[in-house]
Amino acid sequence: MRRAAAILHVLFTMVSSQSSPSRTALTVAFAVIYVVWGSTYLGIRVAVESLPPFLMAGARFLVAGGLMMGWLAATGGFRATPKQWRDNAVIGTFLLLGGNGLICWAEQFIPSGMTALLVGAQPLLMVLTEWIWPGGHRPTAITWLGLALGFAGVAWLAAPWQNAISGGLNLGGVIAIIAGCCCWAIGSIYGRRVRQPAGTLAATAMQMLGGGGTLLLVAWVHGDFVRLAPATVPARSWLAFGYLIVMGSLVGFSTFVWLMKHSTPARVSTYAYVNPLVAVFLGWLILAEPVTARTLIAAAVIVVSVAIITSQRGRVAASGGAAASKPSAAPGIHRPALEAGDSSE
Repeated sequence: MRRAAAILHVLFTMVSSQSSPSRTALTVAFAVIYVVWGSTYLGIRVAVESLPPFLMAGARFLVAGGLMMGWLAATGGFRATPKQWRDNAVIGTFLLLGGNGLICWAEQFIPSGMTALLVGAQPLLMVLTEWIWPGGHRPTAITWLGLALGFAGVAWLAAPWQNAISGGLNLGGVIAIIAGCCCWAIGSIYGRRVRQPAGTLAATAMQMLGGGGTLLLVAWVHGDFVRLAPATVPARSWLAFGYLIVMGSLVGFSTFVWLMKHSTPARVSTYAYVNPLVAVFLGWLILAEPVTARTLIAAAVIVVSVAIITSQRGRVAASGGAAASKPSAAPGIHRPALEAGDSSE
């Protein structure tokens, strides 16, 4: 217990540090967000083999949020108004219930690598959501090209014209993942427009607690509490659950926030290209998930489309749209304080 508390102290203190990092520290930090966040899709897949999806996700974020809140309270760093609690609970509901919860549900039917590739196309939905949002920016012609490529890659990967036996993905799972990405986009954009936001760690803790609470409510409606049989859950599912809490939610997030302070958004956003590839590799290596030529081609198309869209958002930011420069996090974890330096993951 003392060792765990010491680790948490180091992680959260790191987020608040203003000292200039060494090249080695930056390299290790990038390796963490590349590998750890890429591996969370595998962790979810293993966890939901035996743990009900919404209950697992809700417990994950309540524990992680509780640990973060406890550390803030113990160090005197937690201050929040009722409005900040309300705003962050709304953001957490979109990000963690809509985004992460639907991903967990979908991974009961879709391999972890395929899930990561579909989620990797989330910037496409972010662009469309920003466009239709009041005061949003219309996509440029090049961005439209990126959107067309991205959706073509998603369609080729999902293959809705084929059944699962012929190589297509579970249609319900694909719809859930796309819906989760839409929820993530809404929560991210809403989070950017919140006035008088709380500090990064405080906002993240409130989002985890608010989103975790709504996840447990949905778990109750979904029947997850009835389905849970702790005695029958294998050790690997419990280990995956613990990994998601410690590495995905605490270590991964703390490293992400630290990088946003000490590197550029363009460099940090490269995790969006690397995470799906790490997830596909780990799914193939550990769970023997199939990787076909179609998977590789679709992955390449999606990565290129995200690169096009990200570069265009960077140019918009350079010409005055500052909010566009911040990378949107993939729903496999959680972020806008859950999204980087916005406040949201």
